[in-house]
Amino acid sequence: MSTAAASLPRRFASLVRLEHTVFALPFAYVGAFLAVDGFPGWGNLLWITVAMVGARTLAMGLNRLIDAGIDARNPRTASRELPAGTLTRGQVWALCATAFVVYLVAVLQLDPVVRVLWPIPVALFVIYPYLKRVTWLCHLWLGACTGLAPLGAWIAVTGEAPWEAWALFAAQGLWVAGFDLFYALFDVEHDRTEGLHSWATRFDERGVFAGARCCHALSVALLAAAGPGLAAGFLYWAGLAVVAVLLLYEHTIVRPGDLRRLDAAFFTVNGVISVAFFVFVALDTLL
Repeated sequence: MSTAAASLPRRFASLVRLEHTVFALPFAYVGAFLAVDGFPGWGNLLWITVAMVGARTLAMGLNRLIDAGIDARNPRTASRELPAGTLTRGQVWALCATAFVVYLVAVLQLDPVVRVLWPIPVALFVIYPYLKRVTWLCHLWLGACTGLAPLGAWIAVTGEAPWEAWALFAAQGLWVAGFDLFYALFDVEHDRTEGLHSWATRFDERGVFAGARCCHALSVALLAAAGPGLAAGFLYWAGLAVVAVLLLYEHTIVRPGDLRRLDAAFFTVNGVISVAFFVFVALDTLL
């Protein structure tokens, strides 16, 4: 095997930022465990995991393909695989096709309702990259894409979508939208030059912080509102308290005019939030 071929998996993993799966996958497990108020079964967890990895890989691959030209003109993203030429468009299309097949195979192993609904996430993934060309509300669309994780997992296990599942959808979506507002600060000047839209280009830095605070406060409020309907126990509420504290911490280490720790807030803290909340929910439903 040639060196170039051997490095393909590593380059594909970098392209789709595989490590960022931690932002959505634990919330999919949250939806599955809460749907049955217990262990959803190894089979369901396996196919939910496969579906999530396939769907996310497809979404990221499409995003990179659609945004390749914009990425090439942005100093921060010019080193990504497509602009840098370390992957070809044909290779990324092949990855997307493979991910799509993996996603479909996994969906077919889950509740029959999911077999009908599978086009919805794909449609959201295709539309998302284009939205920043027309509206600063693109962050909320991204949130909706990721919010499908707990909602989709709930439906995949039970075939139903009660209001509690929709509350999880909205809470996850607002959480992601909130920190995506922060992320937009990395590219605000480039976006203005390109004529792209974001919360940052529309409302400036202070507007980003205000919007992120609102999104995260609403996210915590929705998880709290869902608690009684879920018959949540002490550990669920403890997990929610941990989420609230970590979000508060995130907003203390990044301030208007001081973005030095933005990477830590975006990657480290949010990764801890998703994993920690899942652990508390799993323990609450199992014990």
